[in-house]
Amino acid sequence: MEQTLNSRKTNKNIPFKKILNFKLIAYAIGILLWVEGGMLLLCMGVSLFYHEACFKSFLYTAIINVLIGGGLIFYGKGADTWMTRKDGYFIVTLTWLLFTVLGMLPFLISGEISSVTNAFFETISGFTTTGATILDNIEAMPKGMLFWRSLTQWIGGLGIMCFTIALLPVFGGGNLQLFSAEATGVIHDKIHPKISINTKLIWTTYILITGCCTTLLYLGDMDLFDAVCHSLTALGTGGFSTKQDSIAFWNSPYIEYILAIFMIIASLNFSLLVTCMQGKFKRLFGNSEIRWFLSSVCIMTIIITASLFFQRDYPIEMAFRKAFFQVSTIHSSTGFATDDYNMWPQFTWVILLLAMIAGGCTGSTAGGVKNMRIMILYHNIKNEFKRLIHPNAVLAVRINKQVIPQTLLNTISTFILFFITCSLIGTMLLMALDVNFLEAFSCTISSLSNTGPALGEYGPAFTMNGLPEAAKWILSFLMLIGRLELFCVLTLFSPVFWKEW
Repeated sequence: MEQTLNSRKTNKNIPFKKILNFKLIAYAIGILLWVEGGMLLLCMGVSLFYHEACFKSFLYTAIINVLIGGGLIFYGKGADTWMTRKDGYFIVTLTWLLFTVLGMLPFLISGEISSVTNAFFETISGFTTTGATILDNIEAMPKGMLFWRSLTQWIGGLGIMCFTIALLPVFGGGNLQLFSAEATGVIHDKIHPKISINTKLIWTTYILITGCCTTLLYLGDMDLFDAVCHSLTALGTGGFSTKQDSIAFWNSPYIEYILAIFMIIASLNFSLLVTCMQGKFKRLFGNSEIRWFLSSVCIMTIIITASLFFQRDYPIEMAFRKAFFQVSTIHSSTGFATDDYNMWPQFTWVILLLAMIAGGCTGSTAGGVKNMRIMILYHNIKNEFKRLIHPNAVLAVRINKQVIPQTLLNTISTFILFFITCSLIGTMLLMALDVNFLEAFSCTISSLSNTGPALGEYGPAFTMNGLPEAAKWILSFLMLIGRLELFCVLTLFSPVFWKEW
């Protein structure tokens, strides 16, 4: 540590800093708020197209974003451009909070959601792609508001920082710090050495797949507006729908299969999807995590199909379709619904909870613990059993022909333990607010995994509106830390973070 400090003092190109570079933070957040202002103007255009009065709420909020962002950019002008990991974590956390606080204003200004708690919950559920909603009459919402809900999930899917770096790569060397602080997963595959080009390739692929999904849904029973909104939320693995009954509204096998397939695609590593678009299919299907994830989807679907067929007398095709869709939407942490799985055999709830916790793949838009972590932990446990028989054996965990270093194994074990700890604390807090154990536990897991629907009274057939206000704030916090992989947000509460260096 002392050597690092001395090297910084002697090297004029690497400035010595205390705690945080506040001017740089202000400049970066100002730019990001202008990006949100542009998103709001796009929604204003949708409202104007449908002749809705709520266009004013988007305009006023966009103006507020521009003014606050402009003030922060003015304050941060000429800031030292050296960005540390601390700066990156602080910018990412504060940006997601500010995007939510300002993003809820259209709901409040228009009067569509009158409660600050509900507006905040709905907005953070959108940006974190959780998909839990407090709306009891979604069809009554103006189309501009419905599009805003969908857009927040699409942007939040790959990440606000990722979107901004691809659109406006203005942070220089800080691009990597911001991307690393926000990106989900364990191992990040690079397609290109430059992070700005890397994010552009990912976003180009994201846009193309979204367009493909929109086209296929439009060819079904959906009109163009619904097709666009559901494509945004399916690829963002968010789950907000334009209908109160979600996908069950259409009662269309075609739509269910299309969305299930695209939710699975969105749960795959987008860096590998880019290489797949470039014709390198072996790299995608040769990836251990993707094979693990797809195997998990298949096994869970077969088990639940058999259960629905034999125990609930579903016709075989319907049993398969409902199982496949629900496993896809839960495993991808999307949260659409075509059936009320509260009415399924109770052992299937355990399967769905496991799918919820596991989530998707590293580098995808899906939430959850991520299959890479579970796979690495599984192989590490296997090695521990082997060491009991051969204590002197040197056993390495290999994933995709690469040896996983011990430091990463320790980090993954810590993450899993921390996830369990947060789940237990969240469950106890909700139970202290008179929420039943089943609902408290499933809501906590659903929020941490950014899935949306839970079990019991807050399952797919219901909304979260009945929760106590304090519970909504607790779940909102869990959504945020779950989306940013726990440590990004919670490290700000560590005394070490605020020490000078």
